[in-house]
Amino acid sequence: MSASPTSFAPMKFGRFNLRLDAAARPLVMGILNVTPDSFSDGGRYNSLELAITHAEQMIAEGVDIIDIGGESTRPGSVSLSEEEELQRVMPVLYALRDCGKPLSVDTCKPRVMREAIIAGADMINDVNGFRAEGALRAVSDSDCGLCIMHMLGEPRSMQQNPQYGDVVGDVIAYFQERIGALEAAGIERRRLCIDPGFGFGKTLAHNLSLLRNLQQMQTTFALPLLAGLSRKTMIGNITGKPVEGRLAGSLGGALAAVAHGARIVRVHDVAETVDALAVWQAAMHNN
Repeated sequence: MSASPTSFAPMKFGRFNLRLDAAARPLVMGILNVTPDSFSDGGRYNSLELAITHAEQMIAEGVDIIDIGGESTRPGSVSLSEEEELQRVMPVLYALRDCGKPLSVDTCKPRVMREAIIAGADMINDVNGFRAEGALRAVSDSDCGLCIMHMLGEPRSMQQNPQYGDVVGDVIAYFQERIGALEAAGIERRRLCIDPGFGFGKTLAHNLSLLRNLQQMQTTFALPLLAGLSRKTMIGNITGKPVEGRLAGSLGGALAAVAHGARIVRVHDVAETVDALAVWQAAMHNN
């Protein structure tokens, strides 16, 4: 059974204002990893030409936002230097900034945030929730959208026996603190969305509890929620499939997330997700 839809004013994504109201199709954020070691597609798009070709393919498939990532945050990954991350991300960002779609940069480093915003990024997607020293200063004077994600610990160790008292309550308390910090830095709420961070310091039981309670998290703050379940270990745990066999499970996860209220889904498989959401939208809304 789907959650009662929550409507939002258009969200500010830098040069764009994107509809997130209940009558609009949930937005599809396509993943563009320019890394050699991402858990799902590492090395496939880590040249400029291949990255641009993949972005063009996603645009043709109906993507709403392109999320560029230069550093893997898979469980067990080691942090990248600022210089190397910039060398991976900036050429792609410059090449795509006039593609007609909002560009998000997936980073937790303040310097990368600043450089990306100068280069035209429309959103900063931070797995660390803008907790790094200087992160709030890096984004406060811009008009780009900001995604606040929850992560327990750090990628190197986050999946080593993660524990919560109450995972939903703990994640809500985290968002309460982080949203307060961003607002105290003068950042408008219309620039914000939240992401519970599926797989970032969570067991399968934690992930499923969060998935079932997305609407509660979203309505608590009256902010749109972004969900990223695509090809993750939780999909593999449920289906028994390896990464390359998780398309159907990922589509099920995306539909479950939007049924529970998510307004943005972050995915690897854009065309299939756009089609699945179009059918879901037609079935659920008379528009």
